[in-house]
Amino acid sequence: MTVAGARSATLATLAVAFVLSGCGGSDSTATPAPAADEAKLTRLELIGKRIFFDESLSEPPGQACGSCHVQAAAFSGNFGSSAGVPFASDRATLGLRNTPTAMYAAFTPSFTLARDGANTIAKGGLFLDGRAASLEDQARMPFFAAGEMNLANEGELAIRLANAGYAPLMAEEFGSGVFGDSRIAVDSATRAIAAFERTAVFAPFSSKYDNSLAGAVVLSDLEKEGLKLFDDPVKGNCTRCHAFTPFARRPADLLFTDFGYHAIGVPRNARIPANADAAFFDLGLCGPRRDRVADDRLCGAFKVPTLRNVARRPALMHNGFFTNLRDVVAFYATRDSNPARWYPAGMKFDDLPALHRGNVDVTIVPYVPAPGSTATLTEHEIDAITAFLGTLSDGFGPSRIPGS
Repeated sequence: MTVAGARSATLATLAVAFVLSGCGGSDSTATPAPAADEAKLTRLELIGKRIFFDESLSEPPGQACGSCHVQAAAFSGNFGSSAGVPFASDRATLGLRNTPTAMYAAFTPSFTLARDGANTIAKGGLFLDGRAASLEDQARMPFFAAGEMNLANEGELAIRLANAGYAPLMAEEFGSGVFGDSRIAVDSATRAIAAFERTAVFAPFSSKYDNSLAGAVVLSDLEKEGLKLFDDPVKGNCTRCHAFTPFARRPADLLFTDFGYHAIGVPRNARIPANADAAFFDLGLCGPRRDRVADDRLCGAFKVPTLRNVARRPALMHNGFFTNLRDVVAFYATRDSNPARWYPAGMKFDDLPALHRGNVDVTIVPYVPAPGSTATLTEHEIDAITAFLGTLSDGFGPSRIPGS
């Protein structure tokens, strides 16, 4: 047996021993009553919440799912890092990509590739490159990622779960033998996390925009102007990718994303340690976090995120280059008309190798300025779209879940 295999077997044995000895949690004789804000959660959802915020599950301890997916920041954030990408559990190692929001992720369809004439169309999947097929798959991966929670194997996670305060809840939900097999323990944990992420906490539809659709509030003149520009195919043209259907009866139609993939030429983030190597490039659908897709024309493409709560996120874009929402809107409007503003070294699309720079879309609005104009949007219009995007932040008023 290899050293790693022996370690895994030992940990699995210890996990069983913890349960059999009655040490599965801080109080193995009684399950604490849930807090008031947890009263409506099922037992499975409650377990998921406990795991989501449990900082003892990383190596070294101190990082939970909720450390990077901070509720106050719309379940986004980078564990205290200001580099645009998260710290790992050691609070020193920096990751590769900005933490995406976990809000509204439950509506993401599975990853698919389809042909549209000569083009390959990618859609769906969890993570910025779609490599996880479900919330359960997505919940599993960070536990064992070296740049995240850094556990060596499922046995290490199983023993931590068996020694957690909510271990009795897990035994009630999944059976007394849940910790006897590390794979069963981990599968049970990821099922619980996914169940918690499917609750209304992650999809409240309680923004100013939602409440305006319900007639409870009126958008300001600037916000209305921003919405019009957002939807205008010759101005913002934002709905080309950030699709939504006003007064929709299905939540999935009000998410401000089509779940597609695009290469948009975001500037290279020099604060990411991996980018110190001039030969390294994060190509999204072509790796390094996933296997390369079949079509090289998708290299450099990342998934279109939901714009809900975009104003609450501390870092923006897949590499966290931007920290100001207005700058993102301005980037779209002036990337091609004033590239020196975004690429100070003078090389457009500097975060892609020369071979794949042709994958960046340069033919559609807002990249293409109107005739006689230096940019598609004026400074005022950039302000207006930014103001509208601010109306997509949850917590403004009551929940207005479509169809409910």
